[in-house]
Amino acid sequence: MPEAADGALLAVRDLHAWYGESHVLHGAGFEVRQGEVVTLLGRNGAGKTTTLKSIMGMVGRRAGEIRFDGRDLVGLPSNRIARLGVAFCPEERGIFASLSVGENLLLPPQVREGGLGVAEIFELFPNLRERLSSQGTKLSGGEQQMLAIGRILRTGARLLLLDEPTEGLAPVIVQQIGAIIAKLKSRGFTILLVEQNFRFAATVADRHYVMEHGRVVDMIANDELQANVDKLHDYLGV
Repeated sequence: MPEAADGALLAVRDLHAWYGESHVLHGAGFEVRQGEVVTLLGRNGAGKTTTLKSIMGMVGRRAGEIRFDGRDLVGLPSNRIARLGVAFCPEERGIFASLSVGENLLLPPQVREGGLGVAEIFELFPNLRERLSSQGTKLSGGEQQMLAIGRILRTGARLLLLDEPTEGLAPVIVQQIGAIIAKLKSRGFTILLVEQNFRFAATVADRHYVMEHGRVVDMIANDELQANVDKLHDYLGV
Protein backbone atom coordinates (compact mmCIF):
# COMPACT_ATOMS: atom_id res chain seq x y z
CA MET A 1 0.00 0.00 0.00
CA PRO A 2 2.36 2.76 -1.19
CA GLU A 3 1.93 6.26 0.19
CA ALA A 4 1.07 7.66 -3.24
CA ALA A 5 -1.92 5.34 -3.50
CA ASP A 6 -3.76 6.13 -0.27
CA GLY A 7 -1.91 8.88 1.58
CA ALA A 8 -0.76 6.57 4.38
CA LEU A 9 2.85 6.97 5.42
CA LEU A 10 2.35 4.05 7.85
CA ALA A 11 -0.15 1.27 7.17
CA VAL A 12 -0.52 -1.63 9.62
CA ARG A 13 -2.62 -4.64 8.59
CA ASP A 14 -3.50 -7.80 10.55
CA LEU A 15 -0.51 -7.34 12.86
CA HIS A 16 0.31 -10.13 15.30
CA ALA A 17 3.16 -10.00 17.81
CA TRP A 18 4.62 -12.36 20.38
CA TYR A 19 6.99 -12.15 23.33
CA GLY A 20 8.19 -15.74 23.56
CA GLU A 21 5.02 -17.84 23.74
CA SER A 22 2.87 -14.87 24.75
CA HIS A 23 0.64 -13.73 21.87
CA VAL A 24 0.07 -10.00 22.51
CA LEU A 25 -1.25 -8.47 19.28
CA HIS A 26 -4.14 -10.23 17.56
CA GLY A 27 -4.61 -8.67 14.15
CA ALA A 28 -4.19 -4.95 14.87
CA GLY A 29 -4.74 -2.60 11.95
CA PHE A 30 -4.62 1.18 11.41
CA GLU A 31 -2.89 3.84 9.34
CA VAL A 32 -1.16 7.17 9.82
CA ARG A 33 -1.02 9.72 7.03
CA GLN A 34 1.91 11.97 6.27
CA GLY A 35 2.05 14.90 8.72
CA GLU A 36 -0.59 13.55 11.12
CA VAL A 37 -0.44 13.14 14.88
CA VAL A 38 -2.34 9.94 15.74
CA THR A 39 -2.82 8.40 19.17
CA LEU A 40 -3.27 4.84 20.36
CA LEU A 41 -5.59 4.84 23.37
CA GLY A 42 -6.53 1.94 25.60
CA ARG A 43 -6.30 0.41 29.05
CA ASN A 44 -3.05 -1.00 30.43
CA GLY A 45 -2.23 -4.25 28.66
CA ALA A 46 -4.25 -3.43 25.52
CA GLY A 47 -1.15 -3.75 23.33
CA LYS A 48 -0.31 -0.09 22.66
CA THR A 49 3.39 -0.20 23.55
CA THR A 50 3.78 -3.58 21.86
CA THR A 51 2.39 -2.00 18.70
CA LEU A 52 5.10 0.67 18.74
CA LYS A 53 7.78 -1.92 19.46
CA SER A 54 6.47 -4.12 16.65
CA ILE A 55 6.75 -1.26 14.17
CA MET A 56 10.33 -0.75 15.37
CA GLY A 57 11.18 -4.47 15.22
CA MET A 58 11.65 -4.80 18.98
CA VAL A 59 9.44 -7.82 19.72
CA GLY A 60 10.25 -11.49 19.59
CA ARG A 61 8.16 -12.29 16.53
CA ARG A 62 5.84 -10.40 14.18
CA ALA A 63 3.40 -11.44 11.48
CA GLY A 64 1.12 -9.42 9.25
CA GLU A 65 1.98 -6.23 7.38
CA ILE A 66 3.65 -2.99 8.48
CA ARG A 67 4.19 -0.68 5.51
CA PHE A 68 6.20 2.50 5.95
CA ASP A 69 6.37 4.72 2.87
CA GLY A 70 5.40 1.70 0.78
CA ARG A 71 8.00 -0.68 2.21
CA ASP A 72 7.12 -3.66 4.40
CA LEU A 73 8.98 -3.57 7.73
CA VAL A 74 8.08 -7.07 8.90
CA GLY A 75 11.25 -9.11 8.73
CA LEU A 76 13.60 -6.13 8.92
CA PRO A 77 15.81 -5.62 12.01
CA SER A 78 15.52 -2.46 14.10
CA ASN A 79 18.64 -0.82 12.68
CA ARG A 80 17.32 -1.16 9.12
CA ILE A 81 13.97 0.26 10.17
CA ALA A 82 15.69 3.23 11.81
CA ARG A 83 17.61 3.94 8.60
CA LEU A 84 14.35 4.10 6.69
CA GLY A 85 13.30 7.03 8.91
CA VAL A 86 11.49 5.64 11.98
CA ALA A 87 12.47 6.56 15.57
CA PHE A 88 11.17 5.28 18.92
CA CYS A 89 11.09 7.21 22.20
CA PRO A 90 10.34 4.69 24.99
CA GLU A 91 8.27 5.42 28.09
CA GLU A 92 11.32 4.84 30.32
CA ARG A 93 13.21 7.45 28.22
CA GLY A 94 16.53 5.56 28.19
CA ILE A 95 18.70 8.40 29.50
CA PHE A 96 22.28 7.24 30.21
CA ALA A 97 23.24 8.11 33.80
CA SER A 98 26.98 8.19 33.11
CA LEU A 99 26.63 10.71 30.26
CA SER A 100 25.97 14.45 30.30
CA VAL A 101 22.97 16.02 28.60
CA GLY A 102 25.17 16.95 25.66
CA GLU A 103 26.61 13.45 25.37
CA ASN A 104 23.14 11.88 25.59
CA LEU A 105 21.92 14.23 22.88
CA LEU A 106 24.74 13.35 20.50
CA LEU A 107 24.70 9.61 21.16
CA PRO A 108 22.35 8.35 18.41
CA PRO A 109 23.85 8.44 14.93
CA GLN A 110 22.31 10.50 12.16
CA VAL A 111 20.90 7.78 9.92
CA ARG A 112 19.21 9.97 7.30
CA GLU A 113 19.47 13.49 5.99
CA GLY A 114 17.02 16.03 7.39
CA GLY A 115 17.67 15.61 11.11
CA LEU A 116 17.54 18.68 13.32
CA GLY A 117 20.82 20.27 14.31
CA VAL A 118 21.72 20.81 17.95
CA ALA A 119 20.91 24.54 17.69
CA GLU A 120 17.43 23.72 16.38
CA ILE A 121 16.88 21.24 19.21
CA PHE A 122 17.85 23.91 21.73
CA GLU A 123 15.27 26.24 20.15
CA LEU A 124 12.62 23.59 20.86
CA PHE A 125 14.03 22.70 24.29
CA PRO A 126 15.79 25.75 25.80
CA ASN A 127 16.07 23.96 29.17
CA LEU A 128 18.54 21.51 27.62
CA ARG A 129 20.93 24.27 26.59
CA GLU A 130 21.07 25.47 30.21
CA ARG A 131 21.70 21.92 31.50
CA LEU A 132 24.14 20.82 28.81
CA SER A 133 26.89 19.68 31.21
CA SER A 134 24.57 18.12 33.79
CA GLN A 135 24.30 14.35 34.17
CA GLY A 136 21.31 13.11 32.23
CA THR A 137 19.63 11.54 35.24
CA LYS A 138 20.05 14.70 37.32
CA LEU A 139 17.39 16.36 35.18
CA SER A 140 13.76 16.65 36.22
CA GLY A 141 11.29 14.19 34.73
CA GLY A 142 10.10 16.79 32.24
CA GLU A 143 13.65 17.67 31.20
CA GLN A 144 14.49 13.99 30.75
CA GLN A 145 11.47 13.61 28.49
CA MET A 146 12.58 16.64 26.45
CA LEU A 147 16.07 15.12 26.16
CA ALA A 148 14.64 11.77 25.04
CA ILE A 149 12.55 13.42 22.32
CA GLY A 150 15.32 15.84 21.30
CA ARG A 151 17.76 12.97 20.92
CA ILE A 152 15.71 11.20 18.23
CA LEU A 153 15.17 14.42 16.26
CA ARG A 154 18.85 14.40 15.28
CA THR A 155 18.55 11.06 13.51
CA GLY A 156 16.66 12.25 10.44
CA ALA A 157 13.54 10.21 11.26
CA ARG A 158 10.27 11.18 9.57
CA LEU A 159 8.01 9.02 11.76
CA LEU A 160 8.28 9.47 15.54
CA LEU A 161 6.90 6.77 17.86
CA LEU A 162 6.33 8.35 21.29
CA ASP A 163 5.36 6.08 24.19
CA GLU A 164 3.55 7.85 27.06
CA PRO A 165 5.51 11.13 26.83
CA THR A 166 3.41 12.80 29.56
CA GLU A 167 3.49 9.94 32.08
CA GLY A 168 4.16 11.23 35.61
CA LEU A 169 4.73 14.85 34.56
CA ALA A 170 3.28 17.96 36.19
CA PRO A 171 0.43 19.67 34.29
CA VAL A 172 2.58 22.65 33.27
CA ILE A 173 5.17 20.28 31.75
CA VAL A 174 2.42 18.32 30.00
CA GLN A 175 1.38 21.58 28.35
CA GLN A 176 4.97 22.15 27.23
CA ILE A 177 5.16 18.66 25.73
CA GLY A 178 1.91 19.35 23.88
CA ALA A 179 3.31 22.59 22.47
CA ILE A 180 6.45 20.75 21.33
CA ILE A 181 4.39 18.07 19.56
CA ALA A 182 2.46 20.83 17.77
CA LYS A 183 5.74 22.44 16.66
CA LEU A 184 7.06 19.11 15.40
CA LYS A 185 3.89 18.58 13.40
CA SER A 186 4.25 22.05 11.89
CA ARG A 187 7.78 21.06 10.80
CA GLY A 188 6.40 18.08 8.88
CA PHE A 189 7.02 15.24 11.34
CA THR A 190 4.50 12.40 11.49
CA ILE A 191 3.83 11.19 15.04
CA LEU A 192 2.25 8.04 16.46
CA LEU A 193 1.62 8.61 20.14
CA VAL A 194 0.67 6.17 22.90
CA GLU A 195 -1.29 7.95 25.61
CA GLN A 196 -3.36 7.10 28.68
CA ASN A 197 -4.49 10.72 29.09
CA PHE A 198 -7.08 11.20 26.35
CA ARG A 199 -7.68 14.79 27.46
CA PHE A 200 -4.06 15.55 26.59
CA ALA A 201 -4.33 13.50 23.39
CA ALA A 202 -7.29 15.65 22.33
CA THR A 203 -5.09 18.76 22.39
CA VAL A 204 -2.49 17.38 19.95
CA ALA A 205 -3.94 14.61 17.77
CA ASP A 206 -5.87 14.45 14.51
CA ARG A 207 -7.30 11.00 15.14
CA HIS A 208 -7.45 8.39 17.90
CA TYR A 209 -7.40 4.60 17.60
CA VAL A 210 -8.74 2.63 20.55
CA MET A 211 -7.11 -0.71 21.37
CA GLU A 212 -8.51 -3.63 23.36
CA HIS A 213 -6.97 -7.09 23.78
CA GLY A 214 -4.35 -6.56 21.08
CA ARG A 215 -6.75 -5.23 18.43
CA VAL A 216 -7.88 -1.83 17.21
CA VAL A 217 -11.60 -1.69 17.99
CA ASP A 218 -12.50 1.90 17.07
CA MET A 219 -11.28 5.09 15.43
CA ILE A 220 -12.47 8.51 16.57
CA ALA A 221 -11.62 11.71 14.72
CA ASN A 222 -10.52 14.46 17.07
CA ASP A 223 -13.40 16.74 16.09
CA GLU A 224 -15.80 13.92 17.06
CA LEU A 225 -14.16 13.24 20.41
CA GLN A 226 -16.58 15.30 22.51
CA ALA A 227 -19.56 13.49 21.03
CA ASN A 228 -17.94 10.15 21.92
CA VAL A 229 -16.75 10.90 25.45
CA ASP A 230 -19.12 8.41 27.09
CA LYS A 231 -18.05 5.65 24.73
CA LEU A 232 -14.39 6.51 25.33
CA HIS A 233 -14.95 6.38 29.10
CA ASP A 234 -16.32 2.86 28.66
CA TYR A 235 -13.30 1.81 26.59
CA LEU A 236 -10.77 3.29 29.01
CA GLY A 237 -12.55 2.54 32.28
CA VAL A 238 -12.37 6.16 33.51
